[in-house]
Amino acid sequence: MRCTDMPRFISYRASLTPRARRLRHDATIPERKLWHEFLRGRPEKFTRQKPLGFYIVDFYCASKRLAIEIDGDSHFDDSAERYDRRRTDALVRLGVQLIRFTNSDVLDNFEAVCRTIAQKLE
Repeated sequence: MRCTDMPRFISYRASLTPRARRLRHDATIPERKLWHEFLRGRPEKFTRQKPLGFYIVDFYCASKRLAIEIDGDSHFDDSAERYDRRRTDALVRLGVQLIRFTNSDVLDNFEAVCRTIAQKLE
């Protein structure tokens, strides 16, 4: 199914809303940096901590069906990597393209992260 064939709105489990709200309030330093210094000013509208299906993504652009994840240290053990693969597969089945960056990518290579996102938005 092509992205244009997908419904514009992706439903989500309503019970995720309070957690998404908390995550927006308790954003990590890399998430705040990416939001305040790049995504918030983009012409494409991004949402922070957006529930999609059974998951919450760090940033989401509905018009491009693009999700951006900023992964901290907790994402790099075997169990977390398996969970992330299942999560990515589920989001792709919903028609979402997902790109991931590490915290250090955002903090140490910010311009390259922004270029990568801008290219995906073209």
